[in-house]
Amino acid sequence: MVALVDAVRSGEIPGSEVAVVISDKPDAPGLLKAQERGVETLVVERRGRPRVEHDAEIAAALKERGVELVCLAGYMRLLSPEFVRAFPDRIVNIHPSLLPDFPGLNVHQRAIDAGVKVSGCTVHFVNEDLDAGPIILQKEVAIQEGDTAETLSARILEQEHKLYVDAIKLVSQLKSF
Repeated sequence: MVALVDAVRSGEIPGSEVAVVISDKPDAPGLLKAQERGVETLVVERRGRPRVEHDAEIAAALKERGVELVCLAGYMRLLSPEFVRAFPDRIVNIHPSLLPDFPGLNVHQRAIDAGVKVSGCTVHFVNEDLDAGPIILQKEVAIQEGDTAETLSARILEQEHKLYVDAIKLVSQLKSF
């Protein structure tokens, strides 16, 4: 999220603005980082509600602010089909593997356990299936001898920040919002 906000503010992603940063956790570190950058923040807590009800509140808040592209960062919950349909082909996610390999959670350990030599990250459009939407960009990261889930995660995270900015820049150039 910070990489995207900073890229918009610097003009690296031209003709765009970050309208709001929303979290379901009031203590999410990203909220403070967004506020420090002058971006509106909003907390929409789950409070044990069904996913569709929670997502409807978030969708309404986004639509009130005229949001045209939803960028997920650290949002570790499946979106309801209703939310996805509210923003068709306008929800983007970053995932720390080379999709379609290793969707879901614990991807770094799963990649190491599988013995693959290369992992990486993927920016993709969100659809109703888990980490299955059309791929926008990917970046490979070699798995090194002795890598742990933590060391691999750290190297991939560096690439995620750059890749997400490049992908949003590309999407904003190709789509007419």
